[in-house]
Amino acid sequence: MGQLKLENLKKSFGNVEVIKGVSLDVKHGEFIVFVGPSGCGKSTLLRMIAGLEDIGEGDVIIDDIRVNSLPPVKRGIAMVFQSYALYPHMSVYENIAFPLRVEKLSNDQVDEKVQKAANILKLTERLNYRPGELSGGQRQRVAIGRAIVREPSIFLFDEPLSNLDAALRATMRIELSKLHSDLDATMIYVTHDQIEAMTMADRIVVLDAGFISQVGSPLELYHSPTNKFVAGFIGNPKMNFLDVTCVDISNDGVQVKLTTGEILTIPVDTGNAKKGQELTLGIRPEHTSIKGSDMTLSLTANVVERLGMHTVVYADTPGSEANLSDDPETANNFCSMQEGNVKIQPKGQFKIGIKASDCHLFDEDGAAFKRNIDFSALELPEL
Repeated sequence: MGQLKLENLKKSFGNVEVIKGVSLDVKHGEFIVFVGPSGCGKSTLLRMIAGLEDIGEGDVIIDDIRVNSLPPVKRGIAMVFQSYALYPHMSVYENIAFPLRVEKLSNDQVDEKVQKAANILKLTERLNYRPGELSGGQRQRVAIGRAIVREPSIFLFDEPLSNLDAALRATMRIELSKLHSDLDATMIYVTHDQIEAMTMADRIVVLDAGFISQVGSPLELYHSPTNKFVAGFIGNPKMNFLDVTCVDISNDGVQVKLTTGEILTIPVDTGNAKKGQELTLGIRPEHTSIKGSDMTLSLTANVVERLGMHTVVYADTPGSEANLSDDPETANNFCSMQEGNVKIQPKGQFKIGIKASDCHLFDEDGAAFKRNIDFSALELPEL
């Protein structure tokens, strides 16, 4: 069936608590991505599901069976690691067949399953090769083939693309997404790369210091993050954050004042907002425009990156006295993404416009004010 349930999982290494109470329901056929910064616990959580790490507290339930005490081979899972972990002296065929040999299947059964997996992964013409004769992408596909032949309930992937170059990672993302569709399989995928998470996942699980910070579809996390951490982690380039002060509250939302004096009313649920409260305004680089809008900011470009379709401009945060030479830690804090042929040069002055409806607002603790956004309007039309 491929159903997974995590109930209040906890894990410590000595006095260091790594997983601090994680609960999650995964339906059959879902592609779930665990994402977060290094050290947040995503790989440890995956290894607990696989049975490679003992569970401190809580339960792992696969297809309605509590598997805490079951060894990995009895859990109905297959895992693909960051390293390919292939046997260099064996052919591609024998590497894929290895788990079937361990199960003592007949030669006919082994051949049928290996040929099927090789056909899915386009490895049929490479079955007599050895791993050293393959490219990095082909070796990764062999590792995936070794998982496929086991016909598991759940596939687990631990940063499988991190050893590949950028172009090959993009290709393998497409191949893995297609594989998920072809197999109708449940997949749990760990990565630190939020682009992989956004492009592949049905739902993303954002982990922060051992806790789940938010679970949702890629568009939910992009348009409606629950806190400042998720808002800053999801999106590339990352969201800009500006210090603001609440100056008024009305039915239209929360009116804020920037350090530069500009005033803007953000259409969010007012929640517990109070006049004089210090807040944080968030705006994504791609939601800034040189054509003007509800509010205009004057900036000085420090770095201009020409990417062809887009130009990414880095500038000091509005109101900051920092500059690139004096304080590189605080310089270049504001990022704006524009059309590829925009006429902005390093050290040049430019103005950007910001729409109030594109802004996010966060309180002192980083919690997001609920945005007045119609998610049905974001649904993709049928072709």
